[in-house]
Amino acid sequence: QLQASGGGLVQAGGSLRLSCAASGRTFGLYVMGWFRQPPGKDRDFVAVVTSGGTSADYADSVKGRFTVSRDNAKNTVYLQMNSLKPEDTAVYYCAARRGYGDLHNENQYNYWGQGTQVTVSS
Repeated sequence: QLQASGGGLVQAGGSLRLSCAASGRTFGLYVMGWFRQPPGKDRDFVAVVTSGGTSADYADSVKGRFTVSRDNAKNTVYLQMNSLKPEDTAVYYCAARRGYGDLHNENQYNYWGQGTQVTVSS
């Protein structure tokens, strides 16, 4: 089970840190991803971190502004979002999967959090 939190309303240029807490004792075996769904649009890939936390990848739209990290001792993955823009407004979801492959493909993730709303005002 995944529980996302940390969303809210922030002005453009501001920062937020999202958290996603996982239950269970096998968190460290899962690749963790972040996706987002803007209003009226499809859900898109944002960031992913490998099971050990040693490698990460980002969507081009957030590179240099967002950082994904994880603390396996706390069963938690984070998404630090800086220099936020109005176009970052979306519901943000964390997701988990075993193994590798197309880590940008939401259909390959097995478990999903409930989503947390991020709204960036101009």
